Amino acid sequence: MGLFIICTQAFSLNAYSQVDKWFEDFKSKATDEQLYKFLYAMPKGGDLHNHLSGAGFPRWWYELAIAQESRGFTYYTKTQILNCRPYGSNEFGGAPYLLLFVNLQQSNYDKLSSCEKKEYTKLKDLNPEQKQGWLNSLKLDKSYEGRDEFFQTHWQRLNDLFVNHHIQAEILVRNMVAFGNEGLSYLEIDMSPTGVRPDGSFLKAEEVLAYYKQRLKKKDAIDSGVEVRFHWALLRFTPDAEKNLVEAYKFLDQNRDMYVALDLVGREDNDKGYPLRFLPTLRKLRHSYPDIELSMHAGEVDEPNQHIRDTLLLGANRVGHGVNLLSDPDTFLLMRHGPYLVEVNLVSNLLLEYVSDYSQHSFPEFLRLEVPVALSTDDRGMFDSNITDEFFVAVKEFNLSWAEVKKLSRNSLQYGYMDEKTKTRLLKRYAKRIQKFEQGFKNKEMKSLQGVKPVKHGFICSKYGLCG
Repeated sequence: MGLFIICTQAFSLNAYSQVDKWFEDFKSKATDEQLYKFLYAMPKGGDLHNHLSGAGFPRWWYELAIAQESRGFTYYTKTQILNCRPYGSNEFGGAPYLLLFVNLQQSNYDKLSSCEKKEYTKLKDLNPEQKQGWLNSLKLDKSYEGRDEFFQTHWQRLNDLFVNHHIQAEILVRNMVAFGNEGLSYLEIDMSPTGVRPDGSFLKAEEVLAYYKQRLKKKDAIDSGVEVRFHWALLRFTPDAEKNLVEAYKFLDQNRDMYVALDLVGREDNDKGYPLRFLPTLRKLRHSYPDIELSMHAGEVDEPNQHIRDTLLLGANRVGHGVNLLSDPDTFLLMRHGPYLVEVNLVSNLLLEYVSDYSQHSFPEFLRLEVPVALSTDDRGMFDSNITDEFFVAVKEFNLSWAEVKKLSRNSLQYGYMDEKTKTRLLKRYAKRIQKFEQGFKNKEMKSLQGVKPVKHGFICSKYGLCG
């Protein structure tokens, strides 16, 4: 029996090597441009860690904000500071006063003092220099910008823009189309049901969801080939987070067809959002609601801690980032071989300086010691990146085998929060697509890449010089 096992293992390893040999040959010959084309054209699974408010490229936000005038929305942005009110006078959660390019819709602009109104310019009236500054203000495009710029200014600048459900729905569909062009088949996205009228009054969550569903029935969304499910994003460090958690659970229970999980979001190094804060509330909610999935950022910090363990204790089956997991050996051992998945965001972790270079990243340790992982984009609009960038970084920096590349896509479907029928269908579809792609490349090799025209963004251009 022992001899049989040894022989079987040897056969499996040999077969594994034979299957991958074509990919190893390709990597040894391919230029970075050819590798990128290959990965762009390659069928992919899902993106499981994606915040809609960070997934819009600045030019999308600008175009869509201007387009809202036909619906009665007019937007203004702060272009100068006249010291109209004292420093630090903003309310909790509001945009800091000393911050340019904060966006307001007309109903909130009208509430400003006459002095403050002079600080703002209609978005459509920006001069070329102001417009470029506005666009740059919503992405990490400077070497000295890092997590504080990201967490403390980007979201605050968006302000009134990301509560407009019309804009949110269009950014969702634009992402679906772009992801479909990259071969993605599934998207789970943080998209809380928030919507507003031109007079500033808010819609009910059910009204917003009905609007989302109608938008997803249109041709461009359907033709993208990307299936979508939503997470309710709940800011973890606000004073009323527990109250909001109760409200979110009720909504999720009533709308399970589209809303598949709750995501507790917000920078983890704000200690007011520590995971175990929510344990009593979640335990009480589980007395009344069955099978509400929980996703939560954990381990996205510099110091060692046990936030990942505590997040699992809350009931999460997936962990966002998990950068410091190796500092907690007991939890790392617990996560080997499943059932928990780490949502890895390679571009995000570099730009937000949780690693200074990829030699420090724990991703290969997870992957090769059987901690389930999948690649995702996090806030791709603000990082100026796409899902192909994540695969390119993984292959180039960590020399992935073809089996590992495929495992990442399968994991992103296998660990998705969609219903089992949808999951089975998407996994079967992926298996057929990747087999066809693999065979087609083996038959034509480099010639199969001639017609591939990837859409590239700033990250891959600046980091790897792939834009000429």
